[in-house]
Amino acid sequence: MRALQQDLEFPEPVKPATIAKSIAIGNPADGFQVVRTVKSTGGTGVASSDDEILQAMELLAETEGVFTEPAGGATLAGAIQLVRNGVIPSNESVVVCITGNGYKTAAETIASRVAPRVEIGRSLQDFEEYLRSADHAAALPQV
Repeated sequence: MRALQQDLEFPEPVKPATIAKSIAIGNPADGFQVVRTVKSTGGTGVASSDDEILQAMELLAETEGVFTEPAGGATLAGAIQLVRNGVIPSNESVVVCITGNGYKTAAETIASRVAPRVEIGRSLQDFEEYLRSADHAAALPQV
């Protein structure tokens, strides 16, 4: 991203610090080709903060029922930025590819943003007792 912003021909190696570990490549082998292709096709790119990635992950989960890993959140976060910046018209249809499952990284990325898990017994009676309990009512979203 920095290479595009600074109009460099070759991306400079960096030490990535992000929750999106699967796309945190500090010195991509084909970085030159990526920069050249983006520039020659009139494309662009954006960088997203970890908070923007987490917000996008939450948005996908809440609105689409898709629980993605941070790399998928980065894809949506970037698309949101491009719409907000007017690069992508707000009335355009956009396809965002989400390929990674959020359970791969849940413990390290979103644990602080969700309610703690609840453990109940295996029987239907245990489940029904939990549903009637105050713990369950406290965990429900306030509407």
